[in-house]
Amino acid sequence: MVKQERAARTRRALVLAAAEVFASEGFALASLSAISRRAGVSNGALHFHFENKKALADAVQQEAAASMARMTDLAETAGDALQALVNATHGLMGRIADDTVVRAGFTLCADPSRGRDGELRRQWQEWIEATLARAEREGLLAEGASSERLAPTVVAATVGFEVLGSRDPQWLSEGKTASFWELVLPQMAARAGASTILPAAAALPEEAAEQPG
Repeated sequence: MVKQERAARTRRALVLAAAEVFASEGFALASLSAISRRAGVSNGALHFHFENKKALADAVQQEAAASMARMTDLAETAGDALQALVNATHGLMGRIADDTVVRAGFTLCADPSRGRDGELRRQWQEWIEATLARAEREGLLAEGASSERLAPTVVAATVGFEVLGSRDPQWLSEGKTASFWELVLPQMAARAGASTILPAAAALPEEAAEQPG
């Protein structure tokens, strides 16, 4: 049991170290020796857990995807589908800003040296599409609005914030996200429920303790 716990801690340290290196240097420039040094383990220990750099990058993206899934699941517990959408966008920006693994996951997603591996962005797009479809079924969308027309706007804007935030953290701020929703919600939400949706919803603070970054 002690050996298993030690192995789990070592693997965790390597994933976190890899996330930090990938987030700052990208996949192509990141070296396994830099990752092992940052994790405080030998190269041999690194290769015991991960065959190569690709395996480490895959582990970072898998953990980022799991973190994203926890965040969207939590967002869905508060309010209706549109409020869940608002909450999740705040949660996404908060995680990219504060969670090294999620930030590295999106960095890897956009790294041309990794090929066309956009899994995290696909996960986010599919969740938005499903949530807006639920809002449409529940009669929450404005007359003439449809989930098919709205989803590309929300995906493009939020992914745009993510990309811009990689250079300027202000794009990940709650104020930027709230301003987007203040502009979009009056066009998106049915008049009867528009006043109940909070554009500046909190970024799910109860999840902060789970964030590894």
